[in-house]
Amino acid sequence: MSDLEDVNIDEQEAPDSVDDSRAETEAERIAEALVFASAQPVSEGFIADRLPRAFNVRAIMLRLKEQYAHRGVNLMQVDDAWAFRTAADLSFVIRRDDNEVRKLSRAALEVLAIIAYHQPVTRAEIEDIRGVQTSRGTLDVLMEAGWVRFRGRRRTPGRPVTLGTTRDFLDHFGLEELRDLPGLEELKGAGLLSGRVPANFNIPSPMMSDELAEDEDPITQMDLEELGLLAPGGASEE
Repeated sequence: MSDLEDVNIDEQEAPDSVDDSRAETEAERIAEALVFASAQPVSEGFIADRLPRAFNVRAIMLRLKEQYAHRGVNLMQVDDAWAFRTAADLSFVIRRDDNEVRKLSRAALEVLAIIAYHQPVTRAEIEDIRGVQTSRGTLDVLMEAGWVRFRGRRRTPGRPVTLGTTRDFLDHFGLEELRDLPGLEELKGAGLLSGRVPANFNIPSPMMSDELAEDEDPITQMDLEELGLLAPGGASEE
């Protein structure tokens, strides 16, 4: 093949390459705008549905994440979703609203930690771990904050409800996924555990998936009515 033919082929392929580059840039701009416009983390599926053609959304978001890594706002991954958040080292200059979620009691923090590390977990299992009863008010506070949810029902006598954390929990505490929760050594290093930790004390590895466990059944409309989350007939309570 002659040099002239090589040049002709390159000239024919160049426009397609330019078009692909422009399309990628436009896809990044769309993804960036969608996340910027939302106060809540935006799922990759939501972004993919709004792009002009099929793109690797995860690759696009990772490129944007790198671009924002040293800015005043960072692009954070929250499970399978993305959100813009203030850079961690600048959080002290941001004035917090007076209507921020109220400070949690020690009991609520204990319950939240148990749910985060042991999910799916039932109320009885939480009480067994803590050694004391857990009031409904404590769980209500965590659910009102949007950090805890009902997962399913355990396939055991009485079919107790199982509890788990939410995407908002990950977002609030700056976690991409549950595997980012601190381990035993990290908690000791942060001074959150005393030096007199029992020899057999351990912190379980939280489950990495929101899928129901083998011993869980999904929550049904009847279950929601029973739990007081839906009025009879399916209408949500105000």
